[in-house]
Amino acid sequence: MSRRRTTRGPMVAARGHAGGGPGAPTFPEDPDSASRPRRAGSELSARRVASFSSTGAAMAAVKTLNPKAEVARAQAALAVNISAARGLQDVLRTNLGPKGTMKMLVSGAGDIKLTKDGNVLLHEMQIQHPTASLIAKVATAQDDITGDGTTSNVLIIGELLKQADLYISEGLHPRIITEGFEAAKEKVLQFLEEVKVSKEMDRETLIDVARTSLRTKVHAELADVLTEAVVDSILAIKKQDEPVDLFMIEIMEMKHKSETDTSLIRGLVLDHGARHPDMKKRVEDAYILTCNVSLEYEKTEVNSGFFYKSAEEREKLVKAERKFIEDRIKKIIELKRKVCGDSDKGFVVINQKGIDPFSLDALSKEGIVALRRAKRRNMERLTLACGGVALNSFDDLSPDCLGHAGLVYEYTLGEEKFTFIEKCNNPRSVTLLIKGPNKHTLTQIKDAVRDGLRAVKNAIDDGCVVPGAGAVEVAMAEALMKYKPSVKGRAQLGVQAFADALLIIPKVLAQNSGFDLQETLVKIQAEHSESGQLVGVDLNTGEPVVAAEVGVWDNYCVKKQLLHSCTVIATNILLVDEIMRAGMSSLKG
Repeated sequence: MSRRRTTRGPMVAARGHAGGGPGAPTFPEDPDSASRPRRAGSELSARRVASFSSTGAAMAAVKTLNPKAEVARAQAALAVNISAARGLQDVLRTNLGPKGTMKMLVSGAGDIKLTKDGNVLLHEMQIQHPTASLIAKVATAQDDITGDGTTSNVLIIGELLKQADLYISEGLHPRIITEGFEAAKEKVLQFLEEVKVSKEMDRETLIDVARTSLRTKVHAELADVLTEAVVDSILAIKKQDEPVDLFMIEIMEMKHKSETDTSLIRGLVLDHGARHPDMKKRVEDAYILTCNVSLEYEKTEVNSGFFYKSAEEREKLVKAERKFIEDRIKKIIELKRKVCGDSDKGFVVINQKGIDPFSLDALSKEGIVALRRAKRRNMERLTLACGGVALNSFDDLSPDCLGHAGLVYEYTLGEEKFTFIEKCNNPRSVTLLIKGPNKHTLTQIKDAVRDGLRAVKNAIDDGCVVPGAGAVEVAMAEALMKYKPSVKGRAQLGVQAFADALLIIPKVLAQNSGFDLQETLVKIQAEHSESGQLVGVDLNTGEPVVAAEVGVWDNYCVKKQLLHSCTVIATNILLVDEIMRAGMSSLKG
């Protein structure tokens, strides 16, 4: 009898495993079980729980509740996270800097996109790993806030985790590393305040800032063409003591000629033309009437109908409808005669609502150019570019409501028509007309121009810039090495890791330019130590260069945001010791 009871002990213990599945670990058998009678179910459950807790099995608590949950703990969790960060870093590593390479993205539908913009890549790539997805979201948030620094963000987060892993693998607790990271972050932000260069944001400085940004997105020749257009567009809309509103710069695409034909239009370009064949295609010294008034018969807002008993009554209804529109057209024609008289001055009507064929014909006979159904955003820009007032009614129509443009002309490209409104006096809204032979080029230039505009806006808002070409990162790393002895205890290792991680930027810039990264880095560090100046990498020669002297400037706000976000995310990832994938779908089983 006792033998039967003895053999049953381990069987009961095995069934007592919280997971309950095959291959579940057995708990140690109670040596006194043979001498005891069998217990009630509740007592046996209590014994199982006690046995589970006393053995300290390496099973997460969530497994007790959900056998289907996937769990990675401690070193395994950290390894998974660091591996994901380094994987994402390896993808974007080759994109950094003017000499970075391109990536080709192919969508499920077969659409192709060529880019080296980190923000575009992270938005378009389908990232499934949760940690990599988290880093990608942080990097794209950086772009949303400052307009740049996406690739650098991913590289520095990956490198912070890589450097931390070297110390953690030797037994250092992640919490010690994160304390060092926080101390290092405070120091480098303080250092950034000291090295920023406050200067007047004149055209030359802004051109240097825009060129530095644009050359990292497109080839040098095109970047130089875009640079002047970008800076001049910002200066055209900038008002004294007011923030720059980038919505006042319209970016218009035209699949035509080559990318170097991209230009700044000091006015507006509408993506449609006049709707009457007899209207003039070119008007000089023109008055512009901007309105949002219906010049066609519209149905009532409520569902209604009219009934007539005879053809005469129907004719009266039609005349009444036409008279309503004709009165408005007469007011426009009277205003045109009043302001133009017998001169050769032109008159252009741009309406957000419709204009019917009868009205177009009447306007055409008077030599008035009329455009209908203009986009709302263009209506807002029109009054800023040409002056005048946008009207919702013709009750108080007067010459004061009119804007002015030196030249209005229609341009036909294949089946598409464009209306150019140029030579405006002091336009507060302008258009960047992007040209290119194909869709890939246009998309690439559009992304680059947006980044260039944000870079110039940031420089104006900050009132200062910081040297680029990896110069700031090298100087920060050296400052941290001097600061390291003043940090107490093992947190010094976190400061050391942070300093080493910052050097990833000059290293990758040199590597992408085809130079030996270690040799280049040693040269730069030696030059910085000797001269005390902020020295970066000359990507054409691989030699040290004083970034400020060659006009390579980065945005202060981009660097500041970069240091904040990278440290926070790297710290949070290092402190993750358990990854649980246990959604509600798992709990149903």
